[in-house]
Amino acid sequence: MGLTEMDSGILFGLITMTSWGIWIILGNAASESIDPRTAAAISYLVAGLLALGFIVVSDASLAVTARGGLLAGAAGLFTATGLISMYIGFSRGSTTLVSTLGAMYFVVAAIIGMVVLGDDVTITKVTGIAFAGLSIVLITR
Repeated sequence: MGLTEMDSGILFGLITMTSWGIWIILGNAASESIDPRTAAAISYLVAGLLALGFIVVSDASLAVTARGGLLAGAAGLFTATGLISMYIGFSRGSTTLVSTLGAMYFVVAAIIGMVVLGDDVTITKVTGIAFAGLSIVLITR
């Protein structure tokens, strides 16, 4: 990976982090103003329309294979489950607790990557996962 690719990855990672952080705060406020299920639906309706608009104005391929379509649909199922759960969680718990636990999705992905997909299991990765668990304890106290 070249420096340009790394810089681009960092840039888009920072944009993602910032956008999702703001989304959490706005989602929490929306859940306090209207039914959290309705807030979740509106949030993803807007996101879906913007994603479709991006496909139209970009050079994205519209070719969909059965496997790719099925995987994307399954990803959408889990996205919706997490989204609805998060908005309902906001109405029942603190923003700090719900958003911190929700943001730990990378731990689930890392464990699946190592256990199912054959990614290397290293002491560094295991230590990182342990520290992520410790961060949950510290942030939610």
